[in-house]
Parts: sequence; C-alpha cells; structure tokens
Amino acid sequence: MTSTSITDATRELLLSRIRDVPDYPKPGVLFKDITPLLADPVAFSALTDFFAELCVRHGATKIVGLEARGFILAAPVAVRAGLGFVPVRKAGKLPGATLGQAYELEYGTAEIEIHAEDLAADDRVMVIDDVLATGGTAEASLELIRRAGAQVAGVSVLMELGFLAGRARLEAGLRDAPLEALITL
Repeated sequence: MTSTSITDATRELLLSRIRDVPDYPKPGVLFKDITPLLADPVAFSALTDFFAELCVRHGATKIVGLEARGFILAAPVAVRAGLGFVPVRKAGKLPGATLGQAYELEYGTAEIEIHAEDLAADDRVMVIDDVLATGGTAEASLELIRRAGAQVAGVSVLMELGFLAGRARLEAGLRDAPLEALITL
C-alpha cells in the first residue's frame, strides 16, 4: 500500500475516469458513472489502496459497503486491508436475522438491513460508498452499526456532492469519527 495522502495527479486520474451521464435515471439528473474508473486497473487500484490505508489508519476492524456500488468499492478494500466486509442491503435481501433502519428519501422512505451477527461490540467499522449525496443511506447505516453494538470508525466516499448537503446531515451522527471524500463536486 502507498501513503495515505493522495497526489493531485491520482485525484485527477480518478476524476477523469468518472463519466457524466445527463438525464439519468431521470431528466435533470447528472449521473456520475464510475464504471470507467472500475475498468481502469491503475485507477481502481489507487482508489482501493487509498481507502484501505484510511481503514487501517482509523483502526477499523470491519468495513461496511452500502448497496450497491459501495459493495464494488468496499469488498476489495476489505481484502486489501485484511478486514472483514459487511454488506448493507435493501430490506428483504438478506436471509436470517437482520437489523433494519428506515430513512427518508426525497419522495418517501426506504429501509436498509444488516445481519445482526456480522458486527460485534469490539468492532470499529468504516463505511465505504461511492457517493455522498443527501446522506440518508449513510446516516441510516451509522444507526445500524451502533444498534449492532459496534463503533463507527468513519465514513469514506469517492465523491461528495457538496451541493446536496449530505456532510451537514452526517456530522452529528458521526460524532468524532471522520468523514473523508476524495473528490468534492
């Protein structure tokens, strides 16, 4: 693994591999597509290294990935950092006993779940996702982690959409844990 600081050149490489898709999934939305970044082994490896080092630096013992693109990022980070991976899924997608947390969407509500036994009281959990937008899913995941008895080590995202104010929504729930975004748009 490399240093936990990321160079401007690496940040530019990552940004250059994020494609803008206008009017997706509906008119007026500018979707940030990370599939070109995932297809570039140099960019994907640099991102994985950076996230893995953040997890180690913050003393994480488990990594939570948020459905669905957070899975793609968090699973290789967990392998690289030598930590366990815990998926946070949409309600009804996990077998067995789960903990669920409802949260508000722009138009309605949603619910996410984790397996209750996947986190323990001595776990320090880093949440990894691709985008921090309004912060609803991330905020609900923090609540799930705490309800499972674990501690939050931090939240790390590839991109933060600053104009949607997700950071402000999460700050109280993070308490002293860091929120780190590689790219803020």
